This record gives sequence, C-alpha cells and structure tokens, in this order.
Amino acid sequence: MTISTTPGIITCKAAVVRKSGEPLQVEEIQVDPPKSSEVRIKMLCASMCHTDILCCNGLPVPLFPRIPGHEGVGVIESVGENVENLKAGDTVMPLYLGECGGCLNCSSGRTNLCHKYPLSFTGVQSDGTSRMSIGGERIFHHFSCSTWSEYIVIEANYAVKVDSRVSLPHASFLCCGFTTGFGSTWREVSIQKGSSVAVIGLGAVGLGAVKGAQVLGASKIIGIDINDMKHEKAKAFGITDFINPKLSDKSVSALIQEATGGLGVDYVFECTGVPALLNEAIEGSKVGLGTVVFIGAGLEKSGELNYIPLLCGRTIVGSIYGGVRPQTDLPQIVEKCVNKEIDLDQLITHEISLDQINKGFEYMKQPDSIKVVIKF
Repeated sequence: MTISTTPGIITCKAAVVRKSGEPLQVEEIQVDPPKSSEVRIKMLCASMCHTDILCCNGLPVPLFPRIPGHEGVGVIESVGENVENLKAGDTVMPLYLGECGGCLNCSSGRTNLCHKYPLSFTGVQSDGTSRMSIGGERIFHHFSCSTWSEYIVIEANYAVKVDSRVSLPHASFLCCGFTTGFGSTWREVSIQKGSSVAVIGLGAVGLGAVKGAQVLGASKIIGIDINDMKHEKAKAFGITDFINPKLSDKSVSALIQEATGGLGVDYVFECTGVPALLNEAIEGSKVGLGTVVFIGAGLEKSGELNYIPLLCGRTIVGSIYGGVRPQTDLPQIVEKCVNKEIDLDQLITHEISLDQINKGFEYMKQPDSIKVVIKF
C-alpha cells in the first residue's frame, strides 16, 4: 500500500464488482480525504454476509462498479471538519445505520430507522458524490460502508467506537449478522419468559435470534435448517429442538405445529428471505397470538403472502439490523460479549485475505460455513 502523490488522497486495494454476478476484482483505488462530518478509516478486519451476495447481484439497486462489504472494524486515519466525538486513532465499527437522537423516529424510541442518518441505497455519500474512484471513474459505496477496501470514508455518525475488550472479528460480526438476529428478539418484539420460538435459517442471523431467545428465557427454541451440520452449532447457542425439513415430506409449518402439540409457536423468526418460507413462518405461529419477524433478505424482492392466516390474528414485523439503535442499544450487546454471556468465537469458520475474496464466496457455500473473516 502506498500514499498517492496527490495530497490527501490514498491509493489502496479494494474488492470491486463491475457487473452483476461476476467475480470480484481486487484493484487499486483512490480514496478521497474526508469531507465535513466524515472520517476516513483504515480497515483492520471485515467479514462476509449474505447481503453482500445480493449487492454483487445488483440488489436492491444495480449500481456498478461497486465495492461491497458492510461488516468490519478499523482505525480512524483522519477526520473532516465538524467531527466532535471521534478522533484519529479511534477504533470504530462502520455501520449502515446512524442515530441522530432527535428526529421523529429516534425520539419515539420505537425504531432504529433514523430520518437524518438513514439506510442508504444510493451508493453515494449525503452530498451525492462518492469518495472512491479508479483513475477518475466513480466507484459506488455499499450502503454507507464498503468495508472490503483497505480504506473507506464514512459519515461520522455511522461509526461507533469499539470497546478494546472486544476482538476485531467479533466487532465485525456485530455490524450486521449476529446483531440483527439477537436484537430482533428484544427490540422488534419482546419475547416473554416461557415463550415458544422457531428460527428458520441457522446462519449468523438465525443464531443471533436463537441466542436472544435463550437469554430472554424462551422455554422452547426450535432451530430449522436444511443442513444437519448446523445442529450442534445451534445447540451451543440455545436451541432445544432441531428440524431438518429435507428429512420429511411435511411442510415447515406442519413440522413446527407437530413439535408444539398442534398449536404453533409464539414467535417465528424468518432469517432466510426465501419467499416460499414466508407463508410457512406465518402458518407456523399460533392462531390469534403468533408474531412473525421477517429478517432475511434474498435474491427475490417480492413474494406472495396467503391472506387468510393473517386474518386469523397473527402479526408480522419487518426488521432492519434487528431494530438495534447504534448508539443506544449496540453497547448493551457489546457488553454481553465482553462478559462472555455471548460467545462469538463459534461463528468463525473461515479466514481469508482480501486477495482471496472470491474464495470467500466459495467458503460461504460450504455446509459448515457461518462467518468468513477478511484480514487486512
């Protein structure tokens, strides 16, 4: 890595996707200095999430060329004007949501979707420009992050300081996957002690939901996955029952009902984003009392929901980042990691360098894969 001869601009490596579905290319890019209210971060560690696969396939918006990645941790290299709570040398997590604390949504305390610092699908910063380029060619950001680059620029409100007691990979996982699942169990809904829960999809998000349900005292936690290798891993996070739908000719909802004396469960967390499973999640919850939380995102942006099961008193909740507010709620999850109430070591299955990014996608297809860590 070298410093460019142009003052303030850094030349570094990044993984770039140039066309939907194509392999990524590790290229030299130029990263501009931070503007007002922004920080430039030297990435130390990142990780791979299934949402990055969506990004590489042009979802939800086809913006190319682009640098994926929305999980990671790094150290602030420089700060722009009007940055008050962060300084060069701080270790931070770059997030895709901010929290102003003063807008209508933040003031309500009921949502993490801030109006001032929103989830952005534009691929550019708030001023409409990108901070990354290759020989003058604009490169789009992934959300506000693009963590698969040796340097990134992000608005300061989207960066959260990292507790030094948390390892770099663990901090990276908390930027999306695990936090999304864990947070959804107490921010999107409030699981009551003794409740019954089903979690469909036992990746990092699903395991987060399992752990959250266990911490909140759920008495029955059914983990559902087509991969038997996820059974023991999920058991360590707190499942009481495991269902592999491939081993039965019954539907997922029927298997959930069978495991609960025909009633269904109080809460279902759908973590796959597979359209066909949305109705299974709904029908696997209790008539009149069931709540279903949609967390997963898939390659298909729409699906058909059966109307009658919804009329029968069930509730659907959608979730981004598990409803977790970056400044208010995330520190509580970090503290649980520090206190060993949550063990994130079990999520790590593979490690790669940035140059091996395409190998990382191959690892993600393996049956034992949970999280792939990128070390810079």
